[in-house]
Amino acid sequence: MPEVEITIGGRSFEVACQEGEEQYLQAAARMLDAEASVLVDQIGRVPEARMLLMAGLMLADKTAGLEDRLREAEDRAAGMEDQIRALRDAPAPEPQRVEVPVLPEGVTDSLAELAARAEALADEIEEKAAS
Repeated sequence: MPEVEITIGGRSFEVACQEGEEQYLQAAARMLDAEASVLVDQIGRVPEARMLLMAGLMLADKTAGLEDRLREAEDRAAGMEDQIRALRDAPAPEPQRVEVPVLPEGVTDSLAELAARAEALADEIEEKAAS
């Protein structure tokens, strides 16, 4: 069984854990240390047992709040199950018909011819203006 050294509130502790659980223990210790550090900053030096108790209670309070929020979210999700089921069971909507206008053949050729004439006229006007 591996032993991990953790620091909580500026104090080091050797704690044993199951093989492979070291990272979880260290993560939990960091959370407890964050709460203990708040206590130490606010109160100063606190007896070890009291510091650990208060830090644990602070974490428990946060956890209780998160559990309440989770329960509320689960209740909201449960209330939406009928709506989700109705959407899943509903038949697919009829596809919309979209009509795209098509230019008749020859229109692009006619437009190209008009553009060429307009350019020729513009060139002619520029030549007359320059002379």
